[in-house]
Amino acid sequence: MRRTFLHRISRMIPEEPDTVFFTVDIGMWAIRDILRDYPDRCTNVGIYEDAMFSIAAGLAKRGLIPTIFGIQPYLIERTLEQIKMDLAYQKLGVNVVGTGAAVDYSRYGYSHYCAEDAAIIKQIPGVEFVAPGSPKQFGTLFEQSYRNGNPTFFRVSDHPNIAYDPEVVFGQANIMQKGSRATVIAISTMLDMVMAACADQDVTVLYYTTLEPFDGVTLASNCNSNKILVCEPQFAGTMLHDIHSALPRRALQIEHVGFPRTIFRNYGTYDEKMRYYHLTEEAIAEKLKNLLSA
Repeated sequence: MRRTFLHRISRMIPEEPDTVFFTVDIGMWAIRDILRDYPDRCTNVGIYEDAMFSIAAGLAKRGLIPTIFGIQPYLIERTLEQIKMDLAYQKLGVNVVGTGAAVDYSRYGYSHYCAEDAAIIKQIPGVEFVAPGSPKQFGTLFEQSYRNGNPTFFRVSDHPNIAYDPEVVFGQANIMQKGSRATVIAISTMLDMVMAACADQDVTVLYYTTLEPFDGVTLASNCNSNKILVCEPQFAGTMLHDIHSALPRRALQIEHVGFPRTIFRNYGTYDEKMRYYHLTEEAIAEKLKNLLSA
């Protein structure tokens, strides 16, 4: 996904004179020619995320289309006041592309983890959050939304779906499978695992790549059983408010496969982390089995 994004930037800056790009000591080699040839609109500001947001907000106020690139925890947690005051409060269209989703930077420790990203951003009114599951989907969702005038966060992952890569539309969920006994919500990079676990099950599978705004209409039209399994590559429970809002006054039975709300103190590879925290096809199948038998 990073490669797809940086390739888009390498075209955007020369072709669209109202766009600007900022990065924080990441991705410079891939766009070194653009940094050199367009220093007035393409800049590495260094390790200075909070100021980068304010600069981008100022340029958006002047009618330009800024895009920011950095590491997810530093783009969201370090700059929360700027997101709230510079982007959301003033309703400015800045695109923020973050790498290092959840535990993608698994070897670098807790400072580089960000399983809370969607939960934080979804608490700020008017800010959008996009979590594509593949490079193709990132390209599609970015094209559909980067000029919409809203602050929009894009979570890009180094561990995309491979087997399933459906066409997506900003703000809409995909119906991947229809069934009657439960509804399984697959978020972003969880789709491959969910589809494998649900292959022979009489369940509906909904695939979400836009987490804010949330497509509650599709959920409400595809949840007759009141049993829901949410599979999300972020803190478990991130989508609960949206689910209950889409299905008001209904007695729901909801199970989760997601990261626990705890400090991650262990080290290891990405796959070791996913197994340790039970974000696996086997865990999804077990949770679904328990849900259907309840």
